[in-house]
Amino acid sequence: MGAGGRMSVSTKKDEKEAIQRVPYTKPPFTLSQIKKAIPPHCFQRSVIRSFSYVVYDFIIAFLLYHVATTYFSLLPQPLSYIAWAIYGAVQGCVLTGVWVIAHECGHHAFSDYQWLDDTVGLILHSFLLVPYFSWKYSHRRHHSNTGSLERDEVFVPKPKSKIAWFSKYFNNPPGRVLTLAVTLLFGWPLYLAFNVSGRYYERFACHFDPYGPIYNDRERLQIYLSDVGMLAVAYGLFKLAAAKGISYLICVYGVPLLVVNAFLVLITYLQHTHPSLPHYDSSEWDWLRGALATVDRDYGILNKVFHNITDTHVAHHLFSNMPHYHAMEATNAIKPILQDYYQLDRTPFIKAMWREAKECIYVEPDEGAPNKGVFWYGNKI
Repeated sequence: MGAGGRMSVSTKKDEKEAIQRVPYTKPPFTLSQIKKAIPPHCFQRSVIRSFSYVVYDFIIAFLLYHVATTYFSLLPQPLSYIAWAIYGAVQGCVLTGVWVIAHECGHHAFSDYQWLDDTVGLILHSFLLVPYFSWKYSHRRHHSNTGSLERDEVFVPKPKSKIAWFSKYFNNPPGRVLTLAVTLLFGWPLYLAFNVSGRYYERFACHFDPYGPIYNDRERLQIYLSDVGMLAVAYGLFKLAAAKGISYLICVYGVPLLVVNAFLVLITYLQHTHPSLPHYDSSEWDWLRGALATVDRDYGILNKVFHNITDTHVAHHLFSNMPHYHAMEATNAIKPILQDYYQLDRTPFIKAMWREAKECIYVEPDEGAPNKGVFWYGNKI
């Protein structure tokens, strides 16, 4: 019923064959059966090994910073502009890896000590202007409700009946370029500040508001702590700009941060948006089917730079407290169990982004289908 693990898109013929719907019926296996297929050591967390990735990423980031601030000023002006652009892109990719490690801390996958995970996660995410605890709790609810049209937290597609009237004016190449540009540049801060693309709440939802509807009473103090962490880093950046100049701050930190935010949005978008993936309303949704309504992607060499968050996402949704350095082994172990329920799309991510922006505009049930609670992507406006 689906291309499953054989999914690989390289030609138009392959693309049509690859975009086959995944099974949406209840799987013939259980979560415990999937777990038994994974070697037990894959669930073991090592403080030393986890920290080694933090150290490695920051060594690379510092070397890039050192080269840029020491030698770029010696280049003639046209070349220096190109060099700074390359620095921003490469440094942004490296810092995306740092972001991924902080994300792992939020899942208690960094170590066996919750206090250590939260301390490391708070420091790393604050450095990247992310409210660690605020996002940790909303992201946990995303994992608890993946694929649910009513309760999922991020990139929740709209039913066809609820898409905005002006959407048809953006359903063309120029409109898609504009939409993708706005999404990649501003999608992350808009989600944090205004819950754009998030689930519906009856009142204003914001990741910086401890008393917003996203959080419960036990979580509110930690939301304050997240805000303090971000404000501390923002103050440090202000002092840096005052000492070195705003252009220095933009080149050294601002552009790489934009790249981090863009990749974060793109990675999440492509993991949960695909023509073959179903979404479910409350009449059909269950946790396992929702967790399987995700897709692994291939970012080439960036898979390693991003600590394989891109090509082991299915396993991550099934066992989110598994360290990233065991996720590939676990992914290979569960493929024979999942079979067609496992999705891997090797389409180059730029091409996939454009295809999904074109094909995945809204969701609706199949006309005449008995399962009215199963929704599929469409684009006929």
